[in-house]
Amino acid sequence: MFRAAAVLALAALSAAACTPLRGHQGYIVDVDLVNSVQPGVDNKQTVAQVLGLPTVPGQFGSNEWYYVARDTRNLAFNTPRPVNQITLRVRFDPSGTVTGIDRMGIEQVASVNPSSDKTPTLGRERGFFQDLFGNIGTVGAAGAPAGGGGGNGP
Repeated sequence: MFRAAAVLALAALSAAACTPLRGHQGYIVDVDLVNSVQPGVDNKQTVAQVLGLPTVPGQFGSNEWYYVARDTRNLAFNTPRPVNQITLRVRFDPSGTVTGIDRMGIEQVASVNPSSDKTPTLGRERGFFQDLFGNIGTVGAAGAPAGGGGGNGP
């Protein structure tokens, strides 16, 4: 009886380890609230009251607000990958009145892969031992006066 319960518990843990994990990051989109914002009618103050403050304000001025929501999924300890993303861009004119609302999806997600783990540098190549023993025998120490003498001269 105990053995059967232990096997059943182990099977349940094994099945739970393979369950996909879902996550949500960012803004929680309420379609009714987004549709209630009208171009030409609403301004920054009313948009902030209805939708809240933006996830990201515009980088090149305050005439664009971005609301970003992303759903992710992963198995066990793998890196989460985006499965859905909604980006709302609310555009304002210089007086602060809404001029438009744009909806963008996951097609806007860019995948950036670095070229390697090593940063290229200019100059000579040094090995481990040159780095370790490279300063032995150099003239003068950091912070010491140049010239090697210590007094007022002969």
